[in-house]
Amino acid sequence: VQLQASGGGLVQPGGSLRLSCVTSGNIFSISAMGWYRQAPGKQRELVAYITTGGSFNYLDSVKGRFTISRDNAKNRVYLQMNSLKPEDTAVYYCNRYPTYFSWGQGTLVTVSS
Repeated sequence: VQLQASGGGLVQPGGSLRLSCVTSGNIFSISAMGWYRQAPGKQRELVAYITTGGSFNYLDSVKGRFTISRDNAKNRVYLQMNSLKPEDTAVYYCNRYPTYFSWGQGTLVTVSS
C-alpha cells in the first residue's frame, strides 16, 4: 500500500503549510483517511480524518486551524494547516482511518521562530 506524505517544512509561528498524501487507488476509494502526527518523545496521535462521503473530524487542538480534504480522482488527501504553533511540530503521516496499514513515509513539520 502506497502512503507517501509531502509538503512539510520549517515555518514560523502563525504560518501555513499544506500537506499532501498520495495513496493506492484501490484502497483510497473505499476508505476513510486520516492525518496523524508524532512529536518527539510522544505517541502518534490522530489529527483529523475524512470519510469517503466527506464527513470529517479534528483533534480539539487543531479545530479552526486545520482543514482536511480529499480528491477522489487523484487518490490524494490534503491537510491545510493555518495559524501554526510550535506545539504542532511533528512528523505527519497519512493512513487509513480507523484501522491503519503499515506506516509510510511521513513529512516533518517544524514550527519555530
